[in-house]
Amino acid sequence: MTTRDAKNFRRLGIAALAALLLSSCSAMNSASDDGRPVVLTTFTVLSDIAQNVAGDHLRVESITKAGAEIHGYEPTPGDIRRANEADLILDNGMNLEAWFAKFVDGLDVPHVVVSDGVEGIPIAGDAYAGKPNPHAWMSPLNTQIYVDNMVTAFSDLDPDNASAFAENGAKYKAELQAVQDGLVSGLAVLPAGQRALVSCEGAFSYLARDAGLGEAYIWPVNAEQQATPQQIIAAIDFVRANSVPAVFCESTVSDAPMQQVVGATGAKFGGTLYVDSLSEADGPVPTYLDMIRHDTDVILGGLTGGKS
Repeated sequence: MTTRDAKNFRRLGIAALAALLLSSCSAMNSASDDGRPVVLTTFTVLSDIAQNVAGDHLRVESITKAGAEIHGYEPTPGDIRRANEADLILDNGMNLEAWFAKFVDGLDVPHVVVSDGVEGIPIAGDAYAGKPNPHAWMSPLNTQIYVDNMVTAFSDLDPDNASAFAENGAKYKAELQAVQDGLVSGLAVLPAGQRALVSCEGAFSYLARDAGLGEAYIWPVNAEQQATPQQIIAAIDFVRANSVPAVFCESTVSDAPMQQVVGATGAKFGGTLYVDSLSEADGPVPTYLDMIRHDTDVILGGLTGGKS
């Protein structure tokens, strides 16, 4: 084989490989584009809730992946392309996705704020100027409002399947109500003065309110992971004043500050709670129901000592 023949052979091989790759990509795109309307959510918790409402009638995807921190997410060019191709975008609102307004600016895609109708709880502290705590989905009662908003949005998007969305939503809301009822009945064994939830981040304000729990935390939002001595002292004082038997921390932050509270008060560390993101399929909280059941079970176990 001459040098020219060798070069021609390599060119033919590269051309054939490129054609094969293009053919494979085209096949993959055809497989993913199954004709169903595409609903894009800002994070995995919303995606899972939406999938339960949508059933098989819509294709639901999340912009962020499992385990991602939602508060300070930076969208990629690929995210913008996916959003532009979606039929509907769902976001939490309540200032959770600080990047979202810029992200959707200029996109001709409808979007729905799924927390509409939730009674917001202001974040404590002058730095937040009364902004609402965004973690409304941590209350099973609030999540039922999310479900209702999704049923309406999906019915507008795909009217032919409106009855299916309503039926799926009703079934899912019944499961959420069962979690809420179990939490409330389990806490009934506690003396009134000990019904309090103490966590690292103030992500459980809605769950605490709806379950009749007092609440304290070290920092209001995850942006303040470096706890100040004053914050730790305030948590210690609350635990002592209320004889709180157990304290908790979230999976995305260090529990070292809360361990200082444990050491100073004698309260036990009740366990790790999940808030902003689901885990992978083989992890501890692959669905929203898994997450909220895990959190309520851990809270009940820590506060009641397994007596509920």
